[in-house]
Amino acid sequence: MSSKPVHRAWFENFNDPSERYELDEVVYTARDGSLLQVVHDMDELRKTSGEEWKALFEQRVHKSEWPYGSGVWGLKEWVLPEIDNQNVVSMYEGHSNLFWAERYGREIGLEDLWIKLCGNSHTGSFKDLGMTVLVSQVKEMIARGVEIPAVACASTGDTSAALAAYAAAAGIPAAVFLPRGKISVAQLIQPVANGAMVFALDTDFDGCMEIVKEVAQKDGIYLANSMNSLRVEGQKTVGVEIIQQFDWEVPDWIIIPGGNLGNVSALARGLDLLVELGLVTKRPRIVCAQAENANPLYRAYQRDFKVFEPIAARTTLASAIQIGNPVSYEKAVDALRRYDGIVEQASEVELAEACAEADRTGLFNCPHTGVALAALRKLQKRGEVKSSDRVVVISTAHGLKFVDFKLNYHQMQLEGIVSELANPPIELDADYGTVRDELLRQIDTRFGRA
Repeated sequence: MSSKPVHRAWFENFNDPSERYELDEVVYTARDGSLLQVVHDMDELRKTSGEEWKALFEQRVHKSEWPYGSGVWGLKEWVLPEIDNQNVVSMYEGHSNLFWAERYGREIGLEDLWIKLCGNSHTGSFKDLGMTVLVSQVKEMIARGVEIPAVACASTGDTSAALAAYAAAAGIPAAVFLPRGKISVAQLIQPVANGAMVFALDTDFDGCMEIVKEVAQKDGIYLANSMNSLRVEGQKTVGVEIIQQFDWEVPDWIIIPGGNLGNVSALARGLDLLVELGLVTKRPRIVCAQAENANPLYRAYQRDFKVFEPIAARTTLASAIQIGNPVSYEKAVDALRRYDGIVEQASEVELAEACAEADRTGLFNCPHTGVALAALRKLQKRGEVKSSDRVVVISTAHGLKFVDFKLNYHQMQLEGIVSELANPPIELDADYGTVRDELLRQIDTRFGRA
């Protein structure tokens, strides 16, 4: 790089740029109740050319120099430029596999389909990308003398896992508020194992969110949900990473599941920087996919976003996006409008069968990825996604977090779902002849023989 500018970033009112706060201030919303966003000094960032940024980011990938080998902290100047590297709390998150779904794409009529496997991360979801930034900033604030007794979040599973792990690594107390009986055992045990204070409440996610906002306001607990825009700063790197993995070529479509909607706006924020700083010139179209049982954004989209009405989210297999009153609705709408966006929904049957169909080609999808894949099929049928389009589906979590969902599917025990692709174990006596006969019969039935 030809120069070393002094990069800065701050909180800013999403609707009023004149209202600003330093990043070490404990503040989550603007005076008018609007969400804040982290804003960077673009004039300083533009002093480095697009080609110089590319060279720097390529130089850092998978290297051991702390903390730049992380997929998030390799973009430090675009994330938290002023933080002391010693206060970065990182598990070298990011750099997750961009999986070429060649067989699955061929089967559904797409030549260029890719799955961004964000679940291939320390705690098994994309939430690590945002939590490394938030917890690092908290550690920096504590080092500067800010009194923070604990960090806390409401969660449907993945956020709590990420917060608990990163807070444990930093030695910072963490509290998580979960809807009792509404998350998988795999998701529950993660914060338990990492030593967080785990509160299972008799409510849904939205009820947990009200509680965590109250303890943040009244008791000085630092709020770690996506209404805290520090989370968006980490999550925005997924868009940059996808483009970098394509050698700085931009796909036609990026499809992402949406619940609380911070991930939608985060994706757009990362893509914005690529365009504004001259690394790319094209913008992809963004699709937000929602479960039909928790679809307030989809309902608003049907009315051109002119009316938004929170709903009581019904139970969905895609439990992490079972949210009826998304905090980041306004930011998501802004992102979708700027990226010629579409909102689509998937029923419980559609998401379950989409998961099973893709799993048959070597994937192992969480139900939220099933929502995105089902949305993709609908866009294909309408002719909006063409067979030659390059499509990226963001897989938000690892399928191993949802083994009960998969087991129940293949045992045909999901309520209201027939399980068209059920594949239960075949139980036989331990007799060679019996096993051989059934094996050959299965080969004939499933695959056919010449």
